[in-house]
Amino acid sequence: MASLAPPASCVDDPASPLCAADVARGVTRMLLRHDLVAMGEVPLDGGRRADLMALDARGRIVIVEIKVARGDLLGDGKWTDYLDHCDRYFWAVPAGFDASPLDREGFLPERTGVIVADRYDAAIVREATTHAMTAAARKRCTLALARRAGRRLIGLTDPEAGLIA
Repeated sequence: MASLAPPASCVDDPASPLCAADVARGVTRMLLRHDLVAMGEVPLDGGRRADLMALDARGRIVIVEIKVARGDLLGDGKWTDYLDHCDRYFWAVPAGFDASPLDREGFLPERTGVIVADRYDAAIVREATTHAMTAAARKRCTLALARRAGRRLIGLTDPEAGLIA
């Protein structure tokens, strides 16, 4: 993989939504190379929303939480709610981001992985451990992901279809 240099949008304003979109794009490309299909902004039970949720060929689910601002990372107290919705959990940060807090006990470094990304690619710098979901949770999350993907596809091919429902 080529050197991961921060894209101009991340250099100019690391906390910008464009920077987060760049990280999501790079992570999605990397996941796809590993045969995981990802979708962004996936609602979860309990009112939470995963930045990225990916599904592999065996039905295992990965959630990736993107952080581009140190304050957002340190102030995020809700992320552990995501652990029941996935088999593996990763943090993703832009190249050059100080990810050292992710090594602290409160961020469960023995369980969570770390990905460094730019808009073109990503690299796993710490692998996430697998904690298998219950069968019921897997079914619920997989169906929700599939239905959300279907709705998004319908919206692309027929933007007015949402008015019918």
